[in-house]
Amino acid sequence: MKVVIVGAGSVGSSIARELLSHKHEILLIDLKPEVIGRSGLRGAHWLVGDACELSTLQDAKLEDADVVVSATGDDKVNLVVSLLAKTEFGIGRTVGRVNNPKNDWMFNDSWGVDVAVNTPQLMTALVEEAVEIGDLVRLLTLQTGVSSIVEFTVPHDSHTIGLTVGAIDWPEDSTLVAILRDQAPITPSRDDVIDGGDELFFVTTIAAEDQLRELLSPSSAEGRPFSEQPSGDQQEAGGSPQGGAAAVGAPAAADQLAGTDQLDDDGFDG
Repeated sequence: MKVVIVGAGSVGSSIARELLSHKHEILLIDLKPEVIGRSGLRGAHWLVGDACELSTLQDAKLEDADVVVSATGDDKVNLVVSLLAKTEFGIGRTVGRVNNPKNDWMFNDSWGVDVAVNTPQLMTALVEEAVEIGDLVRLLTLQTGVSSIVEFTVPHDSHTIGLTVGAIDWPEDSTLVAILRDQAPITPSRDDVIDGGDELFFVTTIAAEDQLRELLSPSSAEGRPFSEQPSGDQQEAGGSPQGGAAAVGAPAAADQLAGTDQLDDDGFDG
């Protein structure tokens, strides 16, 4: 796989190092000539230039790349590079680094970003996942903000304990994809019984997260968290289907980009 990485600072170099170890072909683009030949990046190709200039991307033969990673310390640069990669070169996969969390809403398909990597958000999710019990934690956003992977650690006094997976009325747009129990992953089936301390992982739409959170919260114990078998009259009348909600994206506006307090040494900080 050929990967073009824009920005050879600490983040871009780390990405390149990992990809090189997996035998991928790497081209790094940076403004600073002194970054060429950094230790640990043997085998990488280099191009000195401004990746926001179309001529630089043409020199890089960007159309041959499978993935373009915009890893600079400047959100404006990362957005412009992603947009050019998509619109001018037809790149199938773009990854954009988000430096300021306030700019996260712009890193979507409107700007050519397939995957936005928000480091502060990822670290927050990892911290919450480690300490939060009884609350839904978003670990990762998928499909440019449409879906997400979320985690829920079952408290030992949860109303879901003892229920089978198939007995719970999960929201229509949420799917339980894994259970982590005693440090061992389990592929869930309808007959698996939920136990205290289980870590439940879901793929869900952003819109359905609130429904999932409400279902798993202690207050829902007074409601109907499981699929009760309907009586004969109810079976004749039939059940009522659950509805789904659609996520709505925000329009992009380059002049609304927030600044970053501290940037890395990737040559695009100015």
